Amino acid sequence: MNVSEQLLDILITEGVQQIFGVAGDALNPLVSAIGKREEIEWVRMKHEGNAAYAAYAQGELNGNLGVCASTVGPGALHLINGLYNAKKERSPVLAITGQIPVEHIGTSYHQEADLQKIYDDVCEYQAIVRSPEEAPRVMLRALRIAINEKCVCRIELPADIAQMPAANEAFVHKVFRSDSTILPSLSGLKEAASLINSAKTIGILAGAGCRNAREEVLELSKLLKAPITHSLRAADIFDHDTLNVVGLSGLIGNPSGYKGIMKSHLLILLGTDFPYTDFLPDDTKTIQIDIRPENIGNRTPVTLGLHGDIKTTVNELIALCDVKEDALFLNDLQEEFDQWKATRKEKADPKRDLQPLHPQIFTSLLSDIASEDAIFVIDTGTAAIWSSNHMSFRNDRRILGSFNLGSMAVGLPAAIGAQMQYPGREVWAIVGDGSFNMTLNDYMTAVEYKLPIKVIVLNNSQLGFVKIEMEEAGLAPNLDALHVENLNFAEFSAMIGGGGARVDESKDIATSLEIAKQSKLPFVINAIVNDGELSLPPKIGMEEVIGFGSSKVKELVKAMGGDRKQWQNLKREIEAYFD
Repeated sequence: MNVSEQLLDILITEGVQQIFGVAGDALNPLVSAIGKREEIEWVRMKHEGNAAYAAYAQGELNGNLGVCASTVGPGALHLINGLYNAKKERSPVLAITGQIPVEHIGTSYHQEADLQKIYDDVCEYQAIVRSPEEAPRVMLRALRIAINEKCVCRIELPADIAQMPAANEAFVHKVFRSDSTILPSLSGLKEAASLINSAKTIGILAGAGCRNAREEVLELSKLLKAPITHSLRAADIFDHDTLNVVGLSGLIGNPSGYKGIMKSHLLILLGTDFPYTDFLPDDTKTIQIDIRPENIGNRTPVTLGLHGDIKTTVNELIALCDVKEDALFLNDLQEEFDQWKATRKEKADPKRDLQPLHPQIFTSLLSDIASEDAIFVIDTGTAAIWSSNHMSFRNDRRILGSFNLGSMAVGLPAAIGAQMQYPGREVWAIVGDGSFNMTLNDYMTAVEYKLPIKVIVLNNSQLGFVKIEMEEAGLAPNLDALHVENLNFAEFSAMIGGGGARVDESKDIATSLEIAKQSKLPFVINAIVNDGELSLPPKIGMEEVIGFGSSKVKELVKAMGGDRKQWQNLKREIEAYFD
C-alpha cells in the first residue's frame, strides 16, 4: 500500500463516495488507486472550479463532507473560488492537491506554486505531507477539522511521496465526530428571559444555524407571538407556508420581513450572521444566540449575547419565558405577508404573456410543479430574486447557492454534486445566462454521467443584477458591457445528448417544466425572459430614490440623444412594469 492508497482507504472508511476533479501528473497515483476500488468514484469534471462547487454541494447536503482534487499549481488554483464558497457557507469540504516532488520545492520549479500561502485564507487547516510517516496523522487531522468545524481543509500530496510505501498504518482510525451541545450559563438564560418577558413586541431573525432547531424556534415564536423573519439561506427552514413566518429581509426581501426586524421592541437573532447592516436596527434591544461566539455583536449592537447551539438554548428559554397574549404585531405582519404573497402570485400569472416573458412565471410554476423533496441550486443574480420571492421551499426541499460569497456560476456544478449525492431526488438549477455560460463545459459532464438535473436558464441576454447595481448607484447602465451573447441552450443540450426546450410563450412554461421533471437525462429550459423586469427592496430610502432617479434621467438623456439601446431598455422596463 502506498500513501495515496492509504488516503483513499481513510476516505472510503469515512463514507466518501465521490471525488470531483481533473486528473493530472501529481494526482496520478491517487486516480490510479481509485480505479481499483468500487466503493468510491472519480468524477471527471471539465474544470477544477466546478469540481469545488460540486464538493461544496455534497458537504452542505450530506452531513459528512465533500471532496475535490486537483494536480499541482495551475489545477490547485482553479479550485479556489468554489472552496471560498464552501468556506463562506460553512460547508465541510476536503481539497486534495498534488505538489511537485519534495526535492524541487522552493526552486521555482515548473508549475510550482506556494499552495500553503495561497490557501492560507480559505483553509482552517492544511495537511502538508512531507513524509509517509506523518501522512496518516495530518490527513486524519484535516478530516477531523473539516467535519467538526464545518470548514475547508486541504491535503497536499507531493508527487514522489504519493507513491511511497505507506507508514504508521496502525495509527489509522475512525474520525471522531462531536455530538456535544453547548448551553449558555443559567444566569445568561435568566437575563434573556427577563428581557423577553418585559418586551412588548418581539421579532425573530432566524438564519441557517436553526436548521436542526426548526420546531423549537417555531414553538418559541408561538409562545412569544413573535414574527419570524429569515435569511436567504434559511428559506428552506422557514418557508413561505409556515405559520408565523413573515418573509425575508435585505435587498431582495419583502416589507413584512423588514418590519418584523425593524419595528419590534426586542429583536432575537438566532443562528445568523446577517450581513446587511442597513436592514438591522441600531437602537433596538437585541439578544443574539449563536454557536460561534465571534458572530455575536458582529453586525449590530447587542444587549445580550448567548453562546450556545440554537436547539438546546431555545428549549431552555421556552421553559423560562412567559406566554405573550398580545398578538397584534404578529397578526398585522402576517396579514401584510399574505397580501404580499397574493401580489407576487398575480405578478407571476401565466396570463401575463408579455414577450420576452416575465421571469417570475417560471419560478412560481416551478414551486407548484417540483417534488416536495426537490433540491434547488439558486445562482447568484436575479435568479435569486425570482426564486426567493416566488417559491416556497416547503417540506423536505433544500436550497443551495453562493449566498455569502455571492459568486456567479455555482448553479450547474453544485447541481451535479447534489444529484450524485441523491440520485433519487429532483435537482433543479435556476441560473442566469451569464452564469450558465461560465459552466457550459461541465454540462457535458452531466450528460456523460446521465444525471437528470434540470436547468432553467433565465435568458435575458444581460447581466441583469449588475444592471440593477449600476442603477442603484445612479449610473446609466453600460448596456454593451452588460450584454451576454448566447447560443440556443436547448439546442446545445440536445446536440450533446441531453434534452431541452426553448420557451418564449407563457402557455408553454408549465409543459416544459413537466417535461423537464420527467426527463431521465439532463434537461435545459432556455427561458427567454424580459431584461426590463424591476425588483425593489423592502425599504426605499432617499439614497435609493436619488440613485435610481439619477440613473433613469441619464438613461433618458442618452435615449433622447439617439442611443437606441437605452431607448429600448427604458421601453422594456415600462412594458414589464405595466403589463
